[in-house]
Amino acid sequence: MITFLHGADFHLDSPFHALSPEQAVERRQEQRQLLTRLADTARQTQAQIIFLAGDLFDSQRVRPETLELLQDTLKSLEAQVFISPGNHDPYTASSPYARLNWPSHVHIFSSPYPERVELPHLGAVVYGSAFLSSHRVDSPLLDFQARDEGLVTFGCFHGDTTSPFSRYGPITQDEIYHSCLDYLALGHHHTASGVRMTGSTYYAWPGCPEGRGFDETGDKGIYLGRVDELRCELDFLPLAGRQYRLETVDITGQNPQEALRAFLAQGNPQDILRICLTGERQEDLDLPALTALATPYAYHVTLQDETSLPQALWAKKEEDTLTGLFLRTMAGKIAEASPEERPFLERAVRFGLAALEGREEPK
Repeated sequence: MITFLHGADFHLDSPFHALSPEQAVERRQEQRQLLTRLADTARQTQAQIIFLAGDLFDSQRVRPETLELLQDTLKSLEAQVFISPGNHDPYTASSPYARLNWPSHVHIFSSPYPERVELPHLGAVVYGSAFLSSHRVDSPLLDFQARDEGLVTFGCFHGDTTSPFSRYGPITQDEIYHSCLDYLALGHHHTASGVRMTGSTYYAWPGCPEGRGFDETGDKGIYLGRVDELRCELDFLPLAGRQYRLETVDITGQNPQEALRAFLAQGNPQDILRICLTGERQEDLDLPALTALATPYAYHVTLQDETSLPQALWAKKEEDTLTGLFLRTMAGKIAEASPEERPFLERAVRFGLAALEGREEPK
């Protein structure tokens, strides 16, 4: 069997706009460490082939330190490396792919049509192609079929399997079926697919190896694969140093500070969190103070207030009284309010009830 690693969508030198400038610089440095971890994994698993199926860079503008580390890392590898430029890092005359000298065991596809590279010492052949611009409306696998020549056949392509009308290299199930490849290494989708099969072709996309935002949550990594002409096995290997996580904390019946602290104490301080506070609150929440409380527990944390007033406050809503009229009016306004307006209206309800009932103003 042939052992390979399949990675994609590293998006090196991403801007990380949602973080502070200092954290953005640090996150780009951490992204580069993915290359070191990839090389270490290749040596540990004795991978014979490495597929990087597009969007290795986030854009055409790549920092010198990123290129230096990439070149040094690739030179250190014994595995054959295949890179299929994608929509974020297309192959152009000004791209790093065309301008720099790469090791002889690294093949960068430069044509929009499938190229064939034979690996006689492995009894294998690899097909692949490149984006030449940020968009392509034709399929990388259009009219493609691997030759029947007794070799293990691989494909390394960047493309979108979600829609035949995609502007990012639409690939259909029928095209995968007719490719007759033993394994098709895909890139573009940022969530790992697990091994799939159409016809006699196994295929997968590993997702991005490290999240860059809250649309890329959870653990991320690459695939370790073993394949011959009869079967394919894939194992997911985590590669990410940090995770983006979306979490919910219900504060009903609890002190908000204590509920938040108890939740954060169980987490990983390396993670990047967005926490939604839900449930019924007894008093107005001080989000800046709660954020300050949460900050030491995570690399970066933001809080969202989606709590609501206690249901007991609405108990008199149906009464034929001034209090009932007030509550009915405010309930209608809250139902139509934007998320930004809702906290102010709920605060008005609490103060309004206190005034109507002659109680002390709420905290």
